[in-house]
Amino acid sequence: MNFDEILCVIGSFGKYQKILCMWISLPQIFLAFHMLVSVFTGAVPPHLCQAALPLVSILVSSNFSHLNASEDQPDLSCTIPLLNYSVSEVLGRGHPAVSCHGGWNYSTETFQNTIVTEWDLVCDNAKLNNIGSSIYMFGLLVGAVVFGHLADRYGRRIIILVNLASQAIFGVAAAFAPNFYVYTALRFMVGTSISGVIMTAFVLGSEWSGEKERLWAGVITDYFYGFGYMFLAGVAYLIRDWRKLQLAISAPVFFFIFYIWVLPESARWLRTNGRSEEAWKLIEKAAMINGRQFAKDLEMCQEYKAEEKTMAKNKHSFLDLVRTPRMRRRSLIVFYLWFANVLVYYGLSLNISDFGMNIYLTHMIFGLVEMPARTITVFTLNRSRKISQLAFLAVSGISCLLTIFVPSNLSVVRTVLAMVGKFGITASFSVIYIYSADLFPTVIRQNGIGISSMCARIGGVLAPLMFLLRGINPQAPMVVSGLCPLLGSALTMLLPETAHKPLPDTIEDVEHPNCRHIFRVTGMCDNEFKGAEKMTTSGFALEYC
Repeated sequence: MNFDEILCVIGSFGKYQKILCMWISLPQIFLAFHMLVSVFTGAVPPHLCQAALPLVSILVSSNFSHLNASEDQPDLSCTIPLLNYSVSEVLGRGHPAVSCHGGWNYSTETFQNTIVTEWDLVCDNAKLNNIGSSIYMFGLLVGAVVFGHLADRYGRRIIILVNLASQAIFGVAAAFAPNFYVYTALRFMVGTSISGVIMTAFVLGSEWSGEKERLWAGVITDYFYGFGYMFLAGVAYLIRDWRKLQLAISAPVFFFIFYIWVLPESARWLRTNGRSEEAWKLIEKAAMINGRQFAKDLEMCQEYKAEEKTMAKNKHSFLDLVRTPRMRRRSLIVFYLWFANVLVYYGLSLNISDFGMNIYLTHMIFGLVEMPARTITVFTLNRSRKISQLAFLAVSGISCLLTIFVPSNLSVVRTVLAMVGKFGITASFSVIYIYSADLFPTVIRQNGIGISSMCARIGGVLAPLMFLLRGINPQAPMVVSGLCPLLGSALTMLLPETAHKPLPDTIEDVEHPNCRHIFRVTGMCDNEFKGAEKMTTSGFALEYC
């Protein structure tokens, strides 16, 4: 018996699923905090060599905005003018200078303290800041690989609980890091836990939702991530010290300890792993909370157990994602889509300083763009997962490519096009979570999402480094940001449509979609299981291909 048909009896998105959706959505706010906090904790304020202060104070009167290099003036933040030269010679081109020594003096106009100001991550050490961000993203990659496998083996619930605890512990510890290297190591551990929570919580919500309502499990969690995106700007505005900010976004996660008593396991996962009694208890509990009359019919139970035994005989691994032809093509395309989405998403999101506006306001605007982008997917996903995916990728790619043809003096036009690109990639990012869960069968779904997330994190690791391509050509980063989504849009045409279709449970369901066994219940979910409310458990008829 198909689990989607069981959900049709007990309620595919009733009170039970809505409560679960709330539980898996709340942590998303703090996940957004950790993903984007480096915009503020790793910000580089205007700075000046301590040894150059006596000379430069005469020229700029302690106004740090004068310290940026221009065509006519040198960069005074990383060099010290040699003595015995006049002021005009010091400020002219080609003046003799040496590298800064003796520390820096930082502007506190915007930030009271950041990791950059505390550990002098500027000039020759500036690359350490980017490396730290890449190491955090690498932690997300490691978490995707490790916890994707563990969640398929030990269950969704335990992995979420362990990673929430890890996120709180290492996040708080990072606020007390004595040096940059310890801080980076702790952030790496936070990254692994973030990845485990994001993936597993989404899969848990999807597996408890009906075929039509599955998108809500993803869209609602995306909304909470968007809220976290916007709230971070306000929290960072109020807390200008990086240690206090790190503590503020980490300590509240300890309150999620009550999830031990309220977070359920996935009955769908229990079923595919032969734990039928536990699955039935959860199914009966869900039916009761949803107000549905549900009796475990003997024939239903026998068919259910027979199917469980068949599934439980086969142990699956991540190799099954590429072992068979249809599954291999499907998996490789989904892996690339995750990579392209994250590469462009974070490539645009973490580069807000280039807009020249107040960093807090810019971050808030980028957060606001998330909301309509995620909202529009609510109206498109029920019509078509496939078209939604390829259309949003195309919008993002075309917008990013158009920026390279806009003259540099039309900064407003370039910014608007970049915002449209951000809109498209954000909507596409929302779609890929739901679409990929539809494409992978239950027996390897968590493995599939895990490897997909790993590919996404490779994109995340490369995103901060993508802008090094400016050394080759100033337009190169936007060319990459445009071509990657367009390629993904083309590849999406090779994937099947999954809207209004039951989740595949086995690899055989993917390889032979027309030969899935159908367990039809007379009077249950009339009109082809699409939204009927009156359901019974009588009149069983089992059909096979």
